[in-house]
Amino acid sequence: MNLSVKIIIGLVLGVIVGLILNLAFPTAFDEINSYVLTPVGQIFLKLIKMLVVPIVFFSIVLGTAGLGDPKKLGRIGVKTIVYFLGTTTFAIVIALLLSLAIKPGAGGGFDTSGLEFKAEKAPPVSETLMGIIPENPVAAMTDANMLQIIAFAVFVGFAITMLGSKTKGIFTLFEEANVIMMYLVNVVMKVAPYGAFALIASAIGNYGLNALKAMGLYMIVVVLALFLHSIVTYGGTVALVARKSPIWFFKGFAPAMALGFSTSSSNATLPISMKTAQENLDVPEPISGFVQPLGATINMDGTAIMQGVATIFIAQVFNHSLTLGEMLTVILTAVLASVGTAGVPGVGLIMLAMVLQSVGLPVEGIALILGVDRLLDMLRTSVNITGDAACAVMVAKTEEKHMNRSSVSASV
Repeated sequence: MNLSVKIIIGLVLGVIVGLILNLAFPTAFDEINSYVLTPVGQIFLKLIKMLVVPIVFFSIVLGTAGLGDPKKLGRIGVKTIVYFLGTTTFAIVIALLLSLAIKPGAGGGFDTSGLEFKAEKAPPVSETLMGIIPENPVAAMTDANMLQIIAFAVFVGFAITMLGSKTKGIFTLFEEANVIMMYLVNVVMKVAPYGAFALIASAIGNYGLNALKAMGLYMIVVVLALFLHSIVTYGGTVALVARKSPIWFFKGFAPAMALGFSTSSSNATLPISMKTAQENLDVPEPISGFVQPLGATINMDGTAIMQGVATIFIAQVFNHSLTLGEMLTVILTAVLASVGTAGVPGVGLIMLAMVLQSVGLPVEGIALILGVDRLLDMLRTSVNITGDAACAVMVAKTEEKHMNRSSVSASV
């Protein structure tokens, strides 16, 4: 069996075992979770996270140096950011339209009297932009500050390109270091099915069916929006821009999607996402090394969908009808928040709090969705990393056209 099949089997078995423990052996679940499921899942996550910072640094350096021409780097950067912002906007629009049509918060009889939720304050966008440049690159790596690591790596890669043959030795060293990291990814991936099993069994065992029943319609709308966005937006990108089969794309990226589902972390899944895109989707290493780490930091389409659905859901629960102007405010705030809160812990809920505050909805309403947010976070992560891969495929195809034009010009 290939890796994606093994991971999917692990996920399915994890769901079954989690439900059995939750429904039939609730007292035994705590011990099994504490001594078996949580340790196995956390060990797997730590093995992957151990590789994230060096892989991001080496990949961005090599990607920037491999692109060579600063104009090419700028062109790819603009394409990537425009794509991310555009798809995030489209994701929120899909979420709002579906929520208005299905009305998940209307007539549910939710008790809002004792709701409490303390919203963490998100930094302003200006502070995030100024914080991109690290004062201490080593500290940025120690703290796993991805935006600062990416910025420093771009500078190093740019310097290697400009200095040419003088830096041939260090460029070779980075290439060899990257090969080592990718070998370690292959080693870690051998335990991925077991890690996926433990993580999903722990999550399902904790929440069970009660939380799913209470928030069923809300979950259905979120899942439907995530599915539509993946098929229409990412499938459309692959079919119309990259001229490839969407089935080929989703099948090739399936191992990373399955792992993203189990880890609930775009950064933790990044090594496997890049490896899968390069090997299965034929994305050149420099483009994958630049686009996907940046996407793991600032591209949050799945989270944007959750914000759109949750905003309408909370508005309906509190009998607040949003005007067209308020819905446009939701779209704008969510898109800006996706950049302004990049790298902040608990980013999804911080972004949602900002969106709710922007239209005068009670932040306490977030407490209604907390019970099922962990499960939906798994799906959101799969969508987020799929968007990064679709962008990488799109950029690779459009850059291929530029390379062909350059070749024709050179021959003439």
